Amino acid sequence: MREGHEGTGPGAITPDGCAVELYSRLPMGEEPDIVTAAVPAGARILELGCGVGRMTHPLLERGFTITAVDESAEMLDRVRGARTVCGPIEDLDLRETFDAVMLASFLVHAGDEEVRRGMLRTCARHVTQDGCVLIQREGESYHTDLPRERVHPSGFTLRILSSEPIGDGVNSVRAEYVFPDATWTQTFRARPMGEEEFEEALAEAGLGVDRYLTEDRVWVRAVKR
Repeated sequence: MREGHEGTGPGAITPDGCAVELYSRLPMGEEPDIVTAAVPAGARILELGCGVGRMTHPLLERGFTITAVDESAEMLDRVRGARTVCGPIEDLDLRETFDAVMLASFLVHAGDEEVRRGMLRTCARHVTQDGCVLIQREGESYHTDLPRERVHPSGFTLRILSSEPIGDGVNSVRAEYVFPDATWTQTFRARPMGEEEFEEALAEAGLGVDRYLTEDRVWVRAVKR
């Protein structure tokens, strides 16, 4: 288990505190449509932190070729139809490049700055010179107005219970997912970053913002500089 990360609930728990069974149940939102609109049809995509394939599978259905990476073998066991690679994102070197590299699930906010730097270097190393990197950031109010909860139409409740500073700009976040038949919790470390700090982190890896893809500026299309 990564330091400061913990998960509870039925089934296997990954090193960052994610429950495999939980993520197999979570529905996919509009993210595949955002990605589809930002990359060329039929693109080769490197998906970093794919989990159980919640985004992998709808992207495959849209005609993309996916290489799916995750550090959890239990997560990758749920992925179908994609080439899979098991290992930490920050250490990945496939010695090939892709039309698009995707870093979703707020992974760019890793509490450990060296892990974040490694992840962004991995993105830059694997994207073609004229390709793009798609990154999902935290929303502006992610760490404020807590606790808060959202009841999903499919019937489960997500609660962000707390986000407590633990030093060096890092927060410890605790979330709870309540289904009619099971409850999971996840505790993880996240580093809040405003746009300026985020863009500085990109620049350090040789990347820069091409454009923000969503009105809330959560999804970003970056390119090599």
